[in-house]
Amino acid sequence: MKERVKERLKKLGPGIITGGAGDDPAGILTYTIVGATTGFSQLWLLLLSTPMMIAVQNTAAKLALVTGKSLPEILSKFYPKKFTYGIVLLLSVANILTIGADLEAVASIFQILTGVKSIYYLVPITALIAYLVTFKRYRTVKKVLIGLTSILSLYILSAIMSKPHVKSLLLSTFIPHIDFKIAFLLSALGLLGTTISPYMIFWQASEEKEEHATVAQAKVAEWDTILGMVYSNIIAYAIIVSSAVMLHNQKNIEEISDAALALKPVAGEYAFLIFSLGVLVSGFLAVPVLAGSTAYAVADTFGWREGLENRVSDARGFYFVFLSSLLIGDFIDFSPISAVDALFYSQVLDGILLPVMSFLLLILGNNRKILGEQKNKLPTNVLLLLTLITSFSATVYLLSNIL
Repeated sequence: MKERVKERLKKLGPGIITGGAGDDPAGILTYTIVGATTGFSQLWLLLLSTPMMIAVQNTAAKLALVTGKSLPEILSKFYPKKFTYGIVLLLSVANILTIGADLEAVASIFQILTGVKSIYYLVPITALIAYLVTFKRYRTVKKVLIGLTSILSLYILSAIMSKPHVKSLLLSTFIPHIDFKIAFLLSALGLLGTTISPYMIFWQASEEKEEHATVAQAKVAEWDTILGMVYSNIIAYAIIVSSAVMLHNQKNIEEISDAALALKPVAGEYAFLIFSLGVLVSGFLAVPVLAGSTAYAVADTFGWREGLENRVSDARGFYFVFLSSLLIGDFIDFSPISAVDALFYSQVLDGILLPVMSFLLLILGNNRKILGEQKNKLPTNVLLLLTLITSFSATVYLLSNIL
């Protein structure tokens, strides 16, 4: 019995890593702005989005487990190649823009901590991430990423230290509050768009394939996903609570450095250090997942050998895309494009891609030819449909405000 439990624990990872990577520096910035500008009023959205996240990620994981294929491979089999190319192109551009924003956020925290300009940290940070993924075995990379995920629990400590008003917290969590002011609606869209990101869908499906998991292990994968998504939103919840208490009515937060510097005089050195360490950890966790998601998607679209278990010489195309994603992310930060612009446009592209992916997962998840008896049940379909409606509405609203 004890050995069986140990064996099952070894199989955990893709869902937990995916959940942790969802709280990347760009996500942390979004949650901080939500808390600072709207207080506790949007906490109920995290309660709503958690089962939606689980339904989306579980469907993606199940498709990989049953077919032994990644999402691009499945899409190429059932849809025209040009459609798959379009999906992967949108994903890649959005991921690379997010990588640029995340690398800049990590470098800016190092600048605040050391006084050395952030630009001098970009190359060493990128080189360290590239070395870990390129020259270490998959199991080592997996352990490092899980370890980084666990450190994000520091944000829970930060939320407790902020001493929120418990009654207000509970009321805001369990009783929906809707305000039709532009600021509230934009924050709500940003929050939902950050919690359910397309790169998480592609990454987890590819990792289930990398694990060589089978349908017999579907239950373990399902629990892995549930744990990962719940953990991800607990961290997001804690960040919103902390910023709502410590930074409420701060209107001038646009970058991670703004949030970190605002914490020092208001909340003290400990809160500032916890926030800063969380950003550093989340960056080192999310950037390889973003680049890996891009590399898997491109390699599988063109039929190249892929996977972190392969050596560079055996999967040149896969590692070329991975390293190129990091380098282009660096180039964005060295260019006149600001991290705020990179983050904004990545969210726009994710906003376009998410409803498409939600629709495809709804269709593929109910295809008996693909999943057989493993096809989605009614509760999962309802949640996928809710995700589709929510993400489509958010995209239409966002684009109508841009155009």
